[in-house]
Amino acid sequence: MIEVLVSLLITVVGVLGMVALQSKAIPYTQDSVQRNTAIMLVDDLVEIIRSAPADCTTANSCLKAPGSPFPGPASDCTPSPSALSEQIGCWASRAGTLLPGADSLLASNSYYICKTSTPGDVSACTTSSTTNADLEIQVAWTVKNAADCMTGASITTAGTCTYRLRTRIK
Repeated sequence: MIEVLVSLLITVVGVLGMVALQSKAIPYTQDSVQRNTAIMLVDDLVEIIRSAPADCTTANSCLKAPGSPFPGPASDCTPSPSALSEQIGCWASRAGTLLPGADSLLASNSYYICKTSTPGDVSACTTSSTTNADLEIQVAWTVKNAADCMTGASITTAGTCTYRLRTRIK
């Protein structure tokens, strides 16, 4: 009888450990899915910008300062429109639907496409430079709890996760 109780206790402890592990795995999986979506979206945007025949500037609606709106999408995004501003507008529309809460963040400081010589410095973000080829793109999405943002860094806005890519266009 004692042996059965001890084996039952060991089994219960093992099952409770598995339940605790499962409850921790769900937020990590959710963050991974959202982060992968952000990576794919930023990669798509970089390819749109690289395909532009002219240099990327505000004049052709290629760059977006923090807090400014994206250009409007084309009336039909399939197939891809020929104008760069409409392509970026279609991209922004797609980002707003694929990332949770992104539609309300698109015109905020959380989204930007700019040229900057200082990584992560939004105050040094310029949208008119034709000499600086370092392009920085940041996208954002919302989560229920700030702890669900598993970046390992401090979050500027509670409940908002960000993904930032810095690349050289030319």
